[in-house]
Amino acid sequence: MKKLFLIAIAAAGMMTAQAQQALEATNFGSNWSIGVDGGVTTPMHNGSAFFGDMRGVFGAHIQKQISPAFALGVEGVAMVNTTGARTAIDQSYVGAYGAVNLFNLFGGYKCDGRFFDMELVGGAGWGHDYVAGAGDHNYFATKAGVNFNFNVCKNLTLSLKPSFSWDMSDAHAAQSSASYNKDFCTFNVLAGVTYHFGQGFKCVDTKNQGEIDALNAKINDLRGQLDACAAANAAAEAKAAGLASELAACQNRKPEVIKEVSNNLSSVRYVFYKIGSSKITADQQPNVEMVAAYLKNHKNAKVVIKGYASKDGNLEFNKKLAAARAESVKSMLVKKYGIAESRIQAEGEGIGEMFSEESWNRVSICTLED
Repeated sequence: MKKLFLIAIAAAGMMTAQAQQALEATNFGSNWSIGVDGGVTTPMHNGSAFFGDMRGVFGAHIQKQISPAFALGVEGVAMVNTTGARTAIDQSYVGAYGAVNLFNLFGGYKCDGRFFDMELVGGAGWGHDYVAGAGDHNYFATKAGVNFNFNVCKNLTLSLKPSFSWDMSDAHAAQSSASYNKDFCTFNVLAGVTYHFGQGFKCVDTKNQGEIDALNAKINDLRGQLDACAAANAAAEAKAAGLASELAACQNRKPEVIKEVSNNLSSVRYVFYKIGSSKITADQQPNVEMVAAYLKNHKNAKVVIKGYASKDGNLEFNKKLAAARAESVKSMLVKKYGIAESRIQAEGEGIGEMFSEESWNRVSICTLED
């Protein structure tokens, strides 16, 4: 019997942590209870009458609920004297005990409580017999029992408590050794009323701190990504605004392109050039010769030479190149064909867009005027 209770108490201790995982942490001042007990006791030794030797017993207890499955307490009981001896109380017991709630241990703690539950109780303490005439008898005592609890409300419990108590001393024993001997055992049945202080254990949602930390890390990572996206979006908007500004400036800028609008096939001759060059090639010299012949045949005629460049290269270079092409025609008219400089007007016009064929815009346009 003793081993059975020790095993039960050890099992309750091991499961205490598991039971508390779903409960709010408590302190030393919480989950206390106090109660009073009253009932009957009868000796179990040979020769005694179970009901005939039965007598009254009363007491009180204080208990601390360590976990939903395990409690510790202290109690004191006194047996009523029915033998006519010198005292009204002929036997008393004061001891400590442990209680294992079987329903909470194996069924788990119910947050809304149970109306009925059972506890295994095991304890030890000091027993005292008031002996008439001779000296009183003091001894080490143990007890074991079961509590049948009816929880009528959250703070009040009514209990039926059958138990056995043993005198563990070697008094009256054939051998000097304590033992669980029925001749030194009493059977007790008490009814108890217990008041519980406070609200008891409070259920809380269980949590996994590892999962919470992982979720917090993920949230922080997503926040970082969101901030990065916001920064990238702001940069993209700034770039778009810059490009829009550049586009508007380009659209509003006046093109530096001059188109020849007074072309007349009978009075205009073209001298074309290779890319990046102002040299008049042999195949283009006949066009210059035609201008020279016209000027020689018409003594009052003049020529206006306008040089152009295509879009290849940068603008400043093309402006100089256009002017050089106009000067190359003028130089040939003067040096090779003897035309007076006063009859020739040569000027560069920059980039030309007269022709859809880009290479044709590398040209000097000679317009003859009478």
